Amino acid sequence: MSDSAGAEGGRSEAAPNINTRDLFDSPTQTVATENTPEDQVSPAVDEASPSSTSSFEMVDTESVPAPYQEVQPHWFFCRRADDNTSWLPFSREDSDKLERACHAVGDREDDVVIAVEGERYDVHVKERKRYAVYWEQGPTEVRRCTWFYKGDKDTRFMPYPEDVSKRLEDAYMIAVTLDEWKSKVEFPNGESVILHNPKLIMQYQPIGLQDEWASSTSEQGRPRTVKRGVNNISVEIPDGEPEKVDHLVFMVHGIGPACDLRFRSIIQCVNDFRSASLSLLASHYKRAQQDGEVGRVEFLPVNWHSALHGDATGVDEDIQRITLPSISRLRHFTNDTLLDLFFYNSPTYCQTIVDTVSSEINTLHTLFKQRHSEFNGAVSVVGHSLGSLILFDLLTNQRTGSEAREGLPSGEHLHLNCDTLQQTLTRLGLQQYLDTLQAENLDMESLALCQDGDLKDLGIPLGPRKKILNYVRKKWLSQDLKTGAVHLPEGLQAPPPLNSDHDGNQSSGLPMQQSQFHRAQSVTSAVDYEYFDVGIGQVSIDYPQLAFHPQTFFAFGSPIGMFLTVRGLKHIDPNYTFPTCKSFYNIYHPYDPVAYRLEPMIVTEVDLEPMLIPHHKGRKRMHLELKDSLTRMSMDLKNNVLGSLRTAWQSFSRLPVAALPPVDQGDTTIERDLQETQASAAITSSSKREEKSADFWTKILEWPRALHKHYFQAGVCDEAESSVSAEQTEQPEIKVGMLNGGRRIDYVLQEKPIESFNEYLFAIQSHLCYWESEDTALLLLKEIYDKLGVAIEQSHQ
Repeated sequence: MSDSAGAEGGRSEAAPNINTRDLFDSPTQTVATENTPEDQVSPAVDEASPSSTSSFEMVDTESVPAPYQEVQPHWFFCRRADDNTSWLPFSREDSDKLERACHAVGDREDDVVIAVEGERYDVHVKERKRYAVYWEQGPTEVRRCTWFYKGDKDTRFMPYPEDVSKRLEDAYMIAVTLDEWKSKVEFPNGESVILHNPKLIMQYQPIGLQDEWASSTSEQGRPRTVKRGVNNISVEIPDGEPEKVDHLVFMVHGIGPACDLRFRSIIQCVNDFRSASLSLLASHYKRAQQDGEVGRVEFLPVNWHSALHGDATGVDEDIQRITLPSISRLRHFTNDTLLDLFFYNSPTYCQTIVDTVSSEINTLHTLFKQRHSEFNGAVSVVGHSLGSLILFDLLTNQRTGSEAREGLPSGEHLHLNCDTLQQTLTRLGLQQYLDTLQAENLDMESLALCQDGDLKDLGIPLGPRKKILNYVRKKWLSQDLKTGAVHLPEGLQAPPPLNSDHDGNQSSGLPMQQSQFHRAQSVTSAVDYEYFDVGIGQVSIDYPQLAFHPQTFFAFGSPIGMFLTVRGLKHIDPNYTFPTCKSFYNIYHPYDPVAYRLEPMIVTEVDLEPMLIPHHKGRKRMHLELKDSLTRMSMDLKNNVLGSLRTAWQSFSRLPVAALPPVDQGDTTIERDLQETQASAAITSSSKREEKSADFWTKILEWPRALHKHYFQAGVCDEAESSVSAEQTEQPEIKVGMLNGGRRIDYVLQEKPIESFNEYLFAIQSHLCYWESEDTALLLLKEIYDKLGVAIEQSHQ
């Protein structure tokens, strides 16, 4: 297309452009047929041959232009990341809500706020801004989009600003109404858009503003393609999310600000996990969704890294002052990521981390309940890497309903040091026992030295005794923080010792404080967790309480087992369970260098293999099936072949049972027959040895064919029955403690085929794969909806 045509504004008078004028005028008859740009232009063969008979016949028959129809807008939001700007569409449901609100706001002074994307964002319609609800994120721009453009090197269409789109729409309306194309729309920056015909609309750059560094002249004058309406561009509009929320899940990240190899934040990773769960719900719970039994599961991120490394703590400035200037990038990565492990083992910063996690979870829970007042589902928690250890310690130190009312509120221990005995009993609602304690000249210090049996001798019932001892222990714990005392989390306290007296008191003879707050003399000595009141090496902090009781705790790539072992805990009591959470899953990738198992710490007498997480498509990965088949084949080759050879050898060295005479014929007959048989066997021994040798090699050569027939031609039902019977025979049902209600705890993902080539190469990626793992997401959904009574549908391979 020549530049002169564009400069003339669509009314070129040059003789060489006459055919071009006819070409652009020929769509007159097609405008009257349809209102979409693609359908409003005649076929390319007619445009190329304007003098053909068919073109003039169409002009005669279709002379009335179609009435103009306004373009249907769609709302987009802007996403900026690393100097890359992209515009993403809202779902059709959200776009329709924004469009209705846009018409309703009109000239009103006050703004209208519309909740979009599962009510995780609020759009201020008049301001054209999108704000995050549950996390800190800068506002993003929102547009009501009708016109789009794309260059040759662009991967997707970009929307025009709304004022530019309005000018283009006005020009398009005039061109359709008056049937006058090749009109030109100019912009203040010198660029222009020419409406050649309904299907061909281009944007041109002025010659003076073109890129002088372009590799060729053709690239400098290359125009942009312009499209009208979202239906005419290649863009994937997401499906809307169900309004009903069945379950709420909080996800806590691990060390560092980035959660995957693309250095994305916890917000982006949780968004991917949520998208995977929505697609799995649509595929594995399709019928239940259609019947209205299943809505969706909401996943919300919990970010604690920014609070630890923010200005409030000042830890980054302190670390930076002592950091060496060499290899600055590596040292910055270490300070920003790996040091989080050491911070968690520090009393000061561990308190900051735990307070941030619990406060963030409680705040998000309250905000979610406010925005979803009809929500009555359960809540679960997910922790990745160090985040799983934080949640483990937090859930270990939770209190049940009665204990929470009796316990010490968070942050109250500072002024309790000045409490008198009377104030303490008043706080606990046990004023009636004040005279009893004062009669024995007990004050707060002497009360702290009392044991359960001492208070029982004073006639104090069991309930008040437990209240007093629990309160005093927590009170004096805050004073012993500087003495190296180790706090024993209530959730991991062992059950009462077996060698207790008739009053239920421990017979170890150790004072209460010594038995609770001091570890064994040797750090490497064996600690009998089940019989001694020792701590597990946790930092002595005040663990806050969650505002709800989690239904399930999922750990991704968790080092919990390693930390418990390093803390000196060698065995977990099978009867132990979290005070407020009754289900726990330890999910890991087989090549994850950070993940550790937990079942061997509970069941020490049996070597249990972890539970294999099924593939989300309903089968085991092909390379794992092949590996298992080869393993079974080798075992069968070892057992069956050798067994067959042994049986064959024995058959050659003994007589068939049917050849023996009946027993009632007497011993002499048997002996005589045996002697005759041995004599005949001695005569033909050489011939039998030859037959045995031939039969042996025949069995060896025929064995591959038998294996092929057994493993590759057997029916599916036979394989299933054999596998089930093998599992029932090899792995009897074992109760793995009460941490997960007696069910299995360790669940391992199936590695991908490419990962099996080199496990070291994919080690780091394996630790960060959970956010995009559909198998992991399906396991969570199955656990959640099984408790809701909704079974997963059988997937089709």
